[in-house]
Amino acid sequence: MDLTQIAYQSAATRSYLGSPSIVRLPDDAPYAGHLVVTHDYFGPGCPRNHEDEEHLTSVYRSADDGRTWTNVTHIAGAFWSNLFWHRGALYLLGTSQQYGSIVIRRSDDGGDTWTHPADGDSGLLAEGGPRREPPNYHCAPMPVLEHEGRLYRAFENCDPCVWGSGFRSLVISADADACLLSADSWRMSNHLPFDPDWVPHEWGELEKPGWLEGNVLEAPDGRLVNVLRFNSRPLVDRAAMVEVSNDGSEVSFDPATGFIEMPGGMSKFVIRHDEQTGLYLTLSNNNTDPSRPTQRNVLSLHASEDLRSWRHVRTLLRDDLAHSWAESVRLTGFQYPDWQFDGDDIIIAVRTAYRGAHNYHDANRVTFHRIRRFRDLL
Repeated sequence: MDLTQIAYQSAATRSYLGSPSIVRLPDDAPYAGHLVVTHDYFGPGCPRNHEDEEHLTSVYRSADDGRTWTNVTHIAGAFWSNLFWHRGALYLLGTSQQYGSIVIRRSDDGGDTWTHPADGDSGLLAEGGPRREPPNYHCAPMPVLEHEGRLYRAFENCDPCVWGSGFRSLVISADADACLLSADSWRMSNHLPFDPDWVPHEWGELEKPGWLEGNVLEAPDGRLVNVLRFNSRPLVDRAAMVEVSNDGSEVSFDPATGFIEMPGGMSKFVIRHDEQTGLYLTLSNNNTDPSRPTQRNVLSLHASEDLRSWRHVRTLLRDDLAHSWAESVRLTGFQYPDWQFDGDDIIIAVRTAYRGAHNYHDANRVTFHRIRRFRDLL
């Protein structure tokens, strides 16, 4: 398999690579046209802070359209974070650590240096509790949506801090012209827990049903929605759609209409809207073996006109090693893809467990991929 490697970490270190995010710097930016990628570290051997929590992010740049990559710097106190360019600056938005505070940083030099979120005037947007005391803010590298002059980003508060069932969906938003480093610029919605009684009876009993890692999007009718990964094990390929008020102050869910069939809905996915075709696109781990709901050894491009009905466009990555199927599912993962439109192409950063990872989840690589002339596939 032809993989362009951005970063590698031996499984022997028990430190794994997660949360990739990718952006291209515009023509008026320092390092104009360069690609920037970030990722963090997790696992029992990874760097930890004074609360014994995972918290470190690394920054990379490519000057040659992703063929080669250089490690630029490291950022302590940044986790589960996404890159985005806004009003002449590069931003990194996520949490301060695993289940930490919501923090944002700005770089004015293409990722070389970053502001530090010391307080509410410099990027500390919402303070988390000490270690695992609430609020326990959680997210993934999810898109920031600009809609009618306002920015929106999905987070969760894990309270109680139980993975799967404890996630409470929320949205933060700010005026697009505001100072994004000021906590006063941001509004936080209510925190919406998942009610197990919402699960349709015909789905049977699910293990720790709950939602996480949402995408805020403008629906075809102009409404704002948050499409979330849904922990539906042992069921596969389901997601949840939460309604978001236009001012970002309220989120709500209607169980009669809020569940959708979503290829790869058991794992993190990013949805973006293509203005040229009018289609919503996603890269996700569509399940090809319902007996293995945690399968991530296949990554595909999917398209939808309405966010509810999705069709498979092309399989992008599939394990090519000499594994049995069971070993492939256990050892290989092409997961947590972050991607951007790049002219006629799509550029992608992937958390990759491949050739030497000790399981599919604990990735030993971050890799770069490109879909050339993707609209010809649609």
